[in-house]
Amino acid sequence: MADERLIVALDFHKLADVKNLVKDLGDSVVFYKVGMELFYSVGAEVVDWLKSQNKKIFLDLKLHDIPNTVAGGLCSLMKLGADILNVHAAGGFTMMKTAAEALREESAKMEIAKPKLIAITILTSINQAEWYGAQNISEQVVSFAKIAQDAGLDGVVASPQEAKLIRENCGEKFLIVTPGIRPAGSDINDQSRISTPAAAIKNGANYLVVGRPIRAADNPKLATEKILAEISEV
Repeated sequence: MADERLIVALDFHKLADVKNLVKDLGDSVVFYKVGMELFYSVGAEVVDWLKSQNKKIFLDLKLHDIPNTVAGGLCSLMKLGADILNVHAAGGFTMMKTAAEALREESAKMEIAKPKLIAITILTSINQAEWYGAQNISEQVVSFAKIAQDAGLDGVVASPQEAKLIRENCGEKFLIVTPGIRPAGSDINDQSRISTPAAAIKNGANYLVVGRPIRAADNPKLATEKILAEISEV
C-alpha cells in the first residue's frame, strides 16, 4: 500500500523514463518529486502527466531571488497544480513572507487549494567541513526553520540529522521534508548528512525524499516496498 510519507525523486531528463518508473511502481507510490533536471528538460508536461495519473507532486525548483520575483514565480507555478513548492531560506524573511502571502492571496482569488510552501535550509550534500557559515550546520538549519515559520511557511527541507531539533523548536504542525535518505546498504553517492528511513521518521520527518536507492535499483518496486515496510514499522 502507498504511504504518502514517501516521495520518490524523478531525477530524469526524459518523460519516457518518468512514465516507465511511475508505471513500474504503480499504486505503491503516490507522491513524486519533480526537480530542476526534469522540469528544465520537459517543462510542465511532466506535472500534467503525473496529475493525470492521480499522483501528488513536490515541485522542487528552489526559488531564490528578490521578494517580488519569487512571489510572482510561485504564483505562476501554483497554477500547474503541484502540492508542494519551495524557496531557499537563505533568501531571507521578507522574501519568504512575501512569497507566502502571495500564494495565499492568489489561491483565494483563483478559488483553488493553496500548495504547501517550504524552505530549503542547507543542502544535504554539504558537510560541516565545507560549511562556511558562522554557526555550525545544525544551528543554522534550526535558525532557518524558525525564520521560515515566522514568515508563514508550512515547513522546511532539511537533512534527517536535524529533523529532531527542528521538531523541538518548531512544533508538531511544522512540516519537515528530508532528502538524504539511504536504506541500509545503499550507496551514499554525493550526499553527506544522511539517515535511514526509520531513523528519519523517528526524528520527526513528515516526508522522506528517496531517489537513487529506488531509481537505480535492479528492482525499483522491491526497493520501494522495503522502504515502505521500514516506514510502516515506526
